[in-house]
Amino acid sequence: MERENMRCVILVTSDIHGYIQSVDYRTREEIPSGLAKLATLIKEERTKCPNLLLIDNGDMLQGSPFAAFAAAHASGIHPCIEVMNNLQYDAAVPGNHEFNYGFETLKHAVETSRFPWLASNIIAKETGEPSLGKPYTVKRIEDKLNVVILGATTHYIPHWEKASHIDGLEFRNSLEAVKAWTAYIREHEQPDLLIVSYHGGFERDLANGQATERLTGENQAYAICAEVPGIDVLITGHQHRLIAEQLNGVLVVQTGSNGQALGQFTIEFEYSGDGWRVVSKTARLLQPAADTAADREVEVLTGDMERMTQEWLDQPIGTAEGDLSVDDPFECRKAPHPFVQFIHQVQLEATGAEISAAALLSEECRGFGSVITVRDVLSAFVYPNTLTVLRLTGEDIRLALEQSAAYFELDAAGKPGISEAYLQPKAQHYNYDMWAGIEYDIDLSFPVGKRITRLSRNGEELSVNAEYSVVMNSYRAGGGGNFDMFQGKPVLYEGAEDMADLAVGHIQSKGLLTASDDRNWQLMW
Repeated sequence: MERENMRCVILVTSDIHGYIQSVDYRTREEIPSGLAKLATLIKEERTKCPNLLLIDNGDMLQGSPFAAFAAAHASGIHPCIEVMNNLQYDAAVPGNHEFNYGFETLKHAVETSRFPWLASNIIAKETGEPSLGKPYTVKRIEDKLNVVILGATTHYIPHWEKASHIDGLEFRNSLEAVKAWTAYIREHEQPDLLIVSYHGGFERDLANGQATERLTGENQAYAICAEVPGIDVLITGHQHRLIAEQLNGVLVVQTGSNGQALGQFTIEFEYSGDGWRVVSKTARLLQPAADTAADREVEVLTGDMERMTQEWLDQPIGTAEGDLSVDDPFECRKAPHPFVQFIHQVQLEATGAEISAAALLSEECRGFGSVITVRDVLSAFVYPNTLTVLRLTGEDIRLALEQSAAYFELDAAGKPGISEAYLQPKAQHYNYDMWAGIEYDIDLSFPVGKRITRLSRNGEELSVNAEYSVVMNSYRAGGGGNFDMFQGKPVLYEGAEDMADLAVGHIQSKGLLTASDDRNWQLMW
């Protein structure tokens, strides 16, 4: 029998975070990323290969000012879904940030999509069935190739998300769900190609298998490649890394964030009478060039919403006296800073807590100038976190400070730098907190875990067993960032408004902000 050959191309987006148009929302300058520019690449690839599948791996609906404005003001189909429908996606997987605006918002997005959403491990407690679409979808290529796409999402979502946003949902272990469904698919669907789209990342170094983070289950991609037979392609995300390689015979990609890159798998098949077999497979990343034009159709689809977003961002909401600017995020984390003090003031006034813990969440944050706009606030508060007040002991606070103090390490010159653990496999600057309402010293001459050499409140040593009300964002209160000492602590208050809205309201009520800081802590080495 004469041999037959076929090629299948899979294109992947992930962690777009509402960056559709190619614009820097801080400066309004054009940037070489965003789904509109990836759309140009997608359409180019479609002209080269008719057997093309397009998959989104999650975190599409949240993360940019455009996404925040659309969540509050869009009627009908969400503009991100309109774009995905236009680009003819074949499947999508929910990311953890898809739940940030509540389950009803996500459900509406699913219902208005002209493609299936896949979530094998997100289960409706009432029925015991997958709650968002189905576990997998089958695609027939030229009525010859049988391609199956299985979806899974990090099951760590309950550690971060507001309980009301995921009420009635069970997040089963991603690795175990992929194992079970892969075996089922192999038996019942006989796929020629099995793709797993997993909104999660790698917990181990791809080269040597060494753990790169605490093995909490948040990321399980390495284990999926090592422990689940029968997978040909694994799409990953969540960590915002740029990866295109092969691990244990499985092709893997991760496409960064905000439309940095398009993942591409190319699979060559041969038919020899006893079925199709893979003869070659490659993975690579396609990145927009400096002169890549944004797709005009996508720009038109989102143009009205983008224009309204820009008008909203430019609204002045207050003024500032003194220096509330952030010139260097690292320098801002090395000493008390007026902008961080502003964050503490918002948190303390909104909740009435005694003590505040806060992080500088974005490396792009530049603080405030003399005139403060919505754009300035949204650039600083990039996640829709709400506030939570926990009852903590003095010992809990000390342990949390030691966890944050691990952010620093001394460089070869004996000066403070950033610990490699906070830079690899992805940057985690947002997991370093600064505190108000207490006084403390971080001494880097001591080993990690023993760096807090002074800890007091109002000049008196903080008692180990005394209890205090402490406000922080909802992500941290759930233990996010390896703050295990917060898990299971009594909750005194849970807010409904996200931090950006609280900050805007605070500025509008004050009218004028005056730069100040308490000089309540210091970094020593």
